[in-house]
Amino acid sequence: MLILFNKPWGVLSQFTDEGSGHPTLADYIDVPGVYPAGRLDRDSEGLLLLTDDGRLQARIADPRHKVAKTYWVQVEGEPDAAALEALARGVRLKDGLTLPAEVERIDPPDLWPRDPPVRFRKSVPDCWISLTIREGRNRQVRRMTAAVGHPTLRLVRQRIFGRVGDWSLDGVAPGNWRET
Repeated sequence: MLILFNKPWGVLSQFTDEGSGHPTLADYIDVPGVYPAGRLDRDSEGLLLLTDDGRLQARIADPRHKVAKTYWVQVEGEPDAAALEALARGVRLKDGLTLPAEVERIDPPDLWPRDPPVRFRKSVPDCWISLTIREGRNRQVRRMTAAVGHPTLRLVRQRIFGRVGDWSLDGVAPGNWRET
């Protein structure tokens, strides 16, 4: 079984809250025996895969398999060609150089409103980029955009793809899931 879940902002990518008081997957998915294949931070949104197949879970989540993940990222400021090129080549972070990424500026995607909304500042522009990475370091996308001078304001995982399959958020509303 494979479940595609559109994780809302503020939800933990686990079934227990360990006393944090935050909503968890258990608040949305009542299917026994499925586990997340990878994670999304509490303050990130979008596609989270859950499965009851341990081998598939490992192939999706293990960085050795280099499964691609595409994120729509709202960043502060307007990255110039040099910033986008730096993201594409790989960015030096405290834990080393990231792998090359695919990056491009995109029009603002047609997304649901976020609750709470992203802060708006009249004096600071923002824009959206599409960023595809093939590794999954802790808070990697946020650290990459910050390293090139454009902090992440909103982060939505839109697609996961590779030799194991190709899944996207298409047709899955926030807080909802579907079996594939």
